[in-house]
Amino acid sequence: MLFNSPSFAIFLPVVFALYWFTKGRRKQNILLMIASYYFYACWDWRFLFLLAFSTVLDYYTGIKIEESEKKSSKKFWFWLSISANLGFLGFFKYYNFFAESFAELLSGFGLQVSPWILQIILPVGISFYTFHGLSYVIDIYKERIKAEKSWIDYALFVSFFPLLVAGPIERATHLLPQIKKERTFNYTNAVDGLRQILWGLFKKMVVADNCAHYANIIFNDYHNYTGVTLIFGAILFAFQIYGDFSGYSDIALGTARLFGFDLLRNFSYPYFSRDIAEFWRRWHISLSSWFRDYLYIPLGGSKGGNWMRVRNTFIIFIVSGFWHGANWTFIMWGFLNALFIMPSIVLKTNRNNLDIIAEGRLLPNIKETFQLIITFSLACFAWIFFRSASVTDAFGYIGRAFSTLGQGIGYPYKLLNGDLKVLIFILIMLIFEWLMREQLHALRKPFTKLPTAGRWAIYFLLTILVLLFAGEQAEFIYFQF
Repeated sequence: MLFNSPSFAIFLPVVFALYWFTKGRRKQNILLMIASYYFYACWDWRFLFLLAFSTVLDYYTGIKIEESEKKSSKKFWFWLSISANLGFLGFFKYYNFFAESFAELLSGFGLQVSPWILQIILPVGISFYTFHGLSYVIDIYKERIKAEKSWIDYALFVSFFPLLVAGPIERATHLLPQIKKERTFNYTNAVDGLRQILWGLFKKMVVADNCAHYANIIFNDYHNYTGVTLIFGAILFAFQIYGDFSGYSDIALGTARLFGFDLLRNFSYPYFSRDIAEFWRRWHISLSSWFRDYLYIPLGGSKGGNWMRVRNTFIIFIVSGFWHGANWTFIMWGFLNALFIMPSIVLKTNRNNLDIIAEGRLLPNIKETFQLIITFSLACFAWIFFRSASVTDAFGYIGRAFSTLGQGIGYPYKLLNGDLKVLIFILIMLIFEWLMREQLHALRKPFTKLPTAGRWAIYFLLTILVLLFAGEQAEFIYFQF
């Protein structure tokens, strides 16, 4: 059940109405848990058992860790949970990758092996709800939180449908307290949630899906295109993946607000960043902060000199790339981002840009403009590996782009067949987000200070664009992770 599907347009208002007509926090939580399991079953009901097993495992081991008096007993339950969670994730997501990579390694030594490949479907959202469970168990083991005694509350924390299949990756310290308290309907928050949903639908259906059409044509047949067109394809994919994933996050956060929940922010206008370090503070924030807290800091973080900072940075970026998928392209994407951020790590300038670009001003200055273009260009270069089917294709794409740079300058216009709508849609998104870059989303205050007629004209325009100019419906990119 896609967020941008007719079935979700029916599902959401039905659950919303039942939820607010239900009295009492516990009954509301039960209703939301049932709705969330139904939502997940619409993808593939068989994987409900895996979701339920993972939930029961972490719920039970969390209690046993807290109750155990001996350190050895705590460690047993802790590692049981960690091993089981990573084991399931590794089996479903990475088994074929390791089997094929091992066979290729042996073939390099002249040994021909036919690996046993499993014909299995990757459970939707497994990377996300696995990380929910891991952070919960780790926090209990480190005595940062108490184990949750209500299975309903914990199950809802893991399975809450707005975040179940593609995040944001929530923390028990943030979401569980909201689940455990009484909630009353807040009209202002609900209306703002609807605005955020509308903006998310525009970014996904109008920007991302239209960009995808042309990006797919270029990437799937890059041998027949020249430099300028290939650069154009990389830029289109950059906006496709941003519109797709940040659009999903906006819909998720807006939907959660309809039910009285505030989820972790996942995007903060990353393409308005002045360096790669700032980019990664603004892109997929819940994942970046997860790796910071549960991998980077335990490895020693920034302590111990430059060598440790460099080592730990490469580790978290490569692991982050591998988290995205079982392909060397993702590992290369992570490696490149580590390489791009390295100068600021070594020179200790990675926290120079903690404010908002051109804060309090309409336009950036020349230096900021130059920094923004360089950062966006580096991100686009790395996205080529993320989008390509293989590392060989990525290098082939880049090699052809540079070797034919002066050829076919006008071909992107021919590719669009003179239809510039996709560029106009990107421009609309950039203008709205630039003007509202100090806000949580592009339709929030001070947008709401516009005259009523002006606001409704914009709502109407965005709705018309979503209904009439949506690209071909496609799954959200991050559903595959």
